[in-house]
Amino acid sequence: MTSIGTRLRELEVATRPEHPDLSAALAARWAQLPAHVKQPNQMLGRRMTGCEGTHGVFPRCDLACTPCYHGKEAQRVGTDGDHTEREVDRQMALLRELRGPGQHAQLIGGEVTLLGPDDHARALQAMIRHGRKPMSMTHGDFDYAYLEALALDPQTGTPRFAHLAFAGHFDSLMLGRRGIKRARSEAELHPYRARFCEMFERLEREHGVTHYLAHNMTITPRNVDEIADVLRATRDMGFRMFSFQPAAYIGNEARWKDDFRAFSTDDVWRRIEQGAGARLHFNAEQVGDVRCNRTAHGIYVGDRYATLLDEDDPRDACALEDFIVAFGGMDFDDRRRRLQAARAARAVARHPAVLRSGSAWAVRLLRRLGGVRAIRRDRPRAITYVMHAFMDARDVKPAWELLQRGELSDEPKIRETQERLQGCSYAMAHPETGTIVPACAQHSVLDPLENLRLAELLPAHEIAAP
Repeated sequence: MTSIGTRLRELEVATRPEHPDLSAALAARWAQLPAHVKQPNQMLGRRMTGCEGTHGVFPRCDLACTPCYHGKEAQRVGTDGDHTEREVDRQMALLRELRGPGQHAQLIGGEVTLLGPDDHARALQAMIRHGRKPMSMTHGDFDYAYLEALALDPQTGTPRFAHLAFAGHFDSLMLGRRGIKRARSEAELHPYRARFCEMFERLEREHGVTHYLAHNMTITPRNVDEIADVLRATRDMGFRMFSFQPAAYIGNEARWKDDFRAFSTDDVWRRIEQGAGARLHFNAEQVGDVRCNRTAHGIYVGDRYATLLDEDDPRDACALEDFIVAFGGMDFDDRRRRLQAARAARAVARHPAVLRSGSAWAVRLLRRLGGVRAIRRDRPRAITYVMHAFMDARDVKPAWELLQRGELSDEPKIRETQERLQGCSYAMAHPETGTIVPACAQHSVLDPLENLRLAELLPAHEIAAP
């Protein structure tokens, strides 16, 4: 009888829209958020606990970027697979404990492909073990042989991953890429962007390993006017997300070559909209502080773009609210169909209004896409546009130090920085203290000392690069 009761209890938990650990983590995250971001369309604490990243696992890179968020100390650290796996495992364990399962995490540092493919695979497997959805962050300057070796088990030759997520960083501020050491324009990098996507298409074609690809691009006055052309040229290459990061004064000061504040985040967003060929409704959903993040989800049918949620339509806002109340943080990526069906049924049962508002929303979206004939003629493609505005180290350092003492600044700029840090959607785990640190604080305050310690532990000249 006990075993039957245990199985029934397990089944009840497994069919909940949210795992109980995630429900607790979401509630805690919402409670931690500052009042100014607790809006009805806020995703943190309701749909997600936040994006995550690794730190101190492989800080070295073989390209030079202007600018780079890493200081010069990072280049003195050797890349070591055992160290990477060990630290990733520790960091992900804390994130699982504090933020529940099913969250997105970036395998990030310097250049991930300086790890051998087996070491890279071990790091990804550690992330998956702790309930993370990993994405490898790379400059994309690697060959198909590396990708295939990463994806396939070396003993059996069969896939060790059913799916891989990668973010390729391509912009003309990067120096040292093979075949084009210094790009004079963004357009010169289009063949390299296409080659990156083609490798993953080949992997799926030959081995059945599916993929999700993001495109990252740092923005300074040198390339801000090229954003729209980049988007027009790359929209159909295979990227599912386009992410833009206006440069901040952070990391290696020797690489601060421009007046990064010569344009505003609004200027960047307008150019993204020009390239997208449509207005992007970033106010429909909020992820953390809008001064840090803008996110717009949409669908292309041919050249026609339709926003997933119209920020000016209160009916779409109502549909979003009903969806969140019903489904909460439910993980729609779980491939166990029967379990997903049971979870969805329970979600609808606890908030039946989602059927009415959701059906009406689907009809409106279909109209925005051009109707049934349009989607039959051209296969719909989901594309997400994102902008992340990181903060300057000179503001983050005093703001973070005051927050650590529980103090809020009276100086407007520092107070704004503190508010943005409190509402941060992208953070790193510190198992040694049991804390989670916003990325801007990590890079501005903690990275320099961390990399100095790592340079003593893993001196680059003593460890051969793979």
